Amino acid sequence: MYQEFPVYRPQQVARYVKRLFKGRFLICGIGEFQFDHGKVLVPELANEIKLNAFREINKQIEALPV
Repeated sequence: MYQEFPVYRPQQVARYVKRLFKGRFLICGIGEFQFDHGKVLVPELANEIKLNAFREINKQIEALPV
């Protein structure tokens, strides 16, 4: 499944990743990400913006209740 987020909201993205467990998504203005086992994977073409988003989303996932 593929989701496009027009605005970067880490908590919204974290809920999407945790609920679907595996897939990919796009954040407009930042780029495309893949996730597996409920965690966002490290982007292949990493730039500072994508790496910061990757870290922030994974922190939000950890903070979500089980």
